[in-house]
Amino acid sequence: MSAPSAPAPGGLAGHLDGFVRAVREAGIPVGISQAVDAAEILTVVDLLQREQLRHGLAAVLLQRASQRPPYDTLFDLWWPLSDRPRTGSYSASAEGEGEPGADDGSTLDLPDGHGDERDLAQRMREQLARLLMDGDDEALRRFARQAVEQLGRAPASPSGQAYFGYRVMRALSPDTLVAQMLAGLLGDGGRGGLAEQVARQTVRERLAAFRSAVDAEVRRRAAAERGRERVAKSAVRPLAEQVDFLRAQQSDLAELRRTVAPLARRLAVRLSARRRMGRQGRLDFRKTVRASLGTGGVPVVTHHRPRKVHKPELVVLCDVSGSVAGFSHFTLMLTQALREHFSGVRAFAFVDATDEVTRFFRPGADVSAAIARIGREADVVAFDGHSDYGNALEVFADRWPAAVGPKTSLLVLGDGRTNYRQPGLPVLADLVRKARSAHWLNPEPRRLWGSGDSAADRYGEVIDMVECRNATQLADFVTTL
Repeated sequence: MSAPSAPAPGGLAGHLDGFVRAVREAGIPVGISQAVDAAEILTVVDLLQREQLRHGLAAVLLQRASQRPPYDTLFDLWWPLSDRPRTGSYSASAEGEGEPGADDGSTLDLPDGHGDERDLAQRMREQLARLLMDGDDEALRRFARQAVEQLGRAPASPSGQAYFGYRVMRALSPDTLVAQMLAGLLGDGGRGGLAEQVARQTVRERLAAFRSAVDAEVRRRAAAERGRERVAKSAVRPLAEQVDFLRAQQSDLAELRRTVAPLARRLAVRLSARRRMGRQGRLDFRKTVRASLGTGGVPVVTHHRPRKVHKPELVVLCDVSGSVAGFSHFTLMLTQALREHFSGVRAFAFVDATDEVTRFFRPGADVSAAIARIGREADVVAFDGHSDYGNALEVFADRWPAAVGPKTSLLVLGDGRTNYRQPGLPVLADLVRKARSAHWLNPEPRRLWGSGDSAADRYGEVIDMVECRNATQLADFVTTL
């Protein structure tokens, strides 16, 4: 196992402190006690065993599996491999074993940079195919480091030497080795069935491991050139709960769904606790006076009227225009999850007109399919398909005048951008007055409210408007609802 490149023992504490700070800046909550535990890890693990150090620090710094990818990226920056790629030869043996350039069956003699680059790429491609077949992760990481050195170097610039992973991938084209690897893994067993599925999964995992090793080496070289802190800011992707709903990519959707789903349960627990704590209503003066007769007129024990506890109703009014499509996806997912905790959940979608879409969110329905049906079947476009909050609010108030009442919680979801049309403030104010409570979740940063065609600042004067750009802010809102 390759050893990490660590500072001298005297600077180890400061190095660890910098690493912990970087982990915290990446959005992973790390308290003082966890930082102390991390320092303790350095005294009980073998610092020459890099993977042991990686897993030991992860055990005390991380709380969820979703935090592991950014942690691994930062670990590779702060605790890189200590050895340098060998120029002129590559050995797949463990570090420290064998001599550089020794012909032990796993050595690749490479040109010194003056030969044909295409010949170099072809020979390294053949070596990569053998390593992928062997499945030796350590050898693959060492090969990735040399591939970056030989193939990833960009033309020199005044700012210094630069390396790029896409140059390595373009030269080696590892994805084109799939058929060769499948043939080697399956042997004479033939195609089809479970064996081929397992082989294909193995191929995908090994190719992903090679790409990850190349990316890690490129980041290591960039960190040596520009500094770890600068590279970490661009290399570490935000956690799923910190990704803006409006900028969420396909790779973020699954994790965001898992983050949003528990919010309904948390809300249900809070509502149940409030109902238990609020079982006693107003003071029953008559019963209290009667009970005080036995204590000389002193009201030692007070009596209260029982409070009528009801399961709250919820009405969701959601903007489903293209500008907030990602945000509406997750808020409607929360709406569906809340149905079992509210006596009545009614969902309404709008663009420049409004239609009730509750029928699309039956228990067990897929949210993505429901949103697709809204686009096809719901009557949410009246004119040009651009957001018109004023007309949408008027349509809602006219068609469903009894939807909002004294037992109803009103939840409006949208960015409040009216395309310079009438905002419909009087209609919204009337809905807020009739509702038991009313909130507006806005996926735009607060600093943009009121800019351009945004009427969010004006809406905020008649309804409680909350910035809700990511799952973390959505969770904070749920805990206070």
